[in-house]
Amino acid sequence: MKIFTHLGGFLVMLKGMFSKPENNKMYWKELMHQCSELGFGALPIVVIISMFLGAVTTVQTAYQLVSPLVPASTIAQILRDSMILELSTTVVSIVLAGVIGSKIASELGNMRISEQIDALEIMGINTKAYLILPKIVAALIVIPLLIVISAVLGIWAGYLVGAFTGIVPHDIFIVGLRQNLNLYNIQFACYKAYTYAFIVSSIPSYFGYYVKGGALEIGRSSTQSVVVSCILILFADYTLAAIFL
Repeated sequence: MKIFTHLGGFLVMLKGMFSKPENNKMYWKELMHQCSELGFGALPIVVIISMFLGAVTTVQTAYQLVSPLVPASTIAQILRDSMILELSTTVVSIVLAGVIGSKIASELGNMRISEQIDALEIMGINTKAYLILPKIVAALIVIPLLIVISAVLGIWAGYLVGAFTGIVPHDIFIVGLRQNLNLYNIQFACYKAYTYAFIVSSIPSYFGYYVKGGALEIGRSSTQSVVVSCILILFADYTLAAIFL
C-alpha cells in the first residue's frame, strides 16, 4: 500500500507542476541556473568515469579476444557499442543518480524543513512549478549531453590506450569504429538518456519536496531517493531493451 501512496503523491506532484508561470523571466532564470548547477557540477565525475570505463573496456576486451582468428578491429567495435548502448547510458546515469539526485533531494528537503517552501506558497508562487519543473527540464537538457560527452570520451580513451600500449594500432582502431555501425544504437541510446534523465530528476524531487522531520530525515530521504532512482534505472534499462531491441 505504501508503494501506491508514493505513486499517487508522485503523480499529484507532476500534475501540480503544469500551471501558468507567475513570471516567465523568473522561471527562465531558474532553468538556466539549474542547467549550470546540474551540468557543470556533474561534468568532472562524468569525465573521469567515462575515460576509465573506455580504457578498462579496451584492455579487458583485448585480454578476452585471444584467438588469432578474431581481427583486432573487433575490439574497437565492442568498445563503441558498449559505450553507446550501456556504459555511457546506464552506468553513468546510475552515477548521476547519486551526484545529481542527492543534490536535488537535499536541496528541496532543506527548503521544506526550513519552511522556505511554505513562505513561497504564502506569496502565491506555485512551488511545484517553480522549484521542481526547472530541475526536471534542466536534467532533460544536460544529462543527454553528459551521456554524449561520456561516450565520446570513453571511445577516445580506449583509442589512446590501444595506441600507446600496442593493443590496437590507431589505423586498425579507426577502421573498427567505422565497421558495422548501426545508427539505431545511437537512437536507442537517446531513448535511454531521456528516460534516465527524467528518473534522476523527478524521483529525488518527490522525496525532497515531501520530506518531514529534521536534518536526519533529509539524509534518509536523500539516500532513499538515490536507491529508488537506481532501481528504476535498471528496471527501465531492461524494459527499454525488451521493447526496442
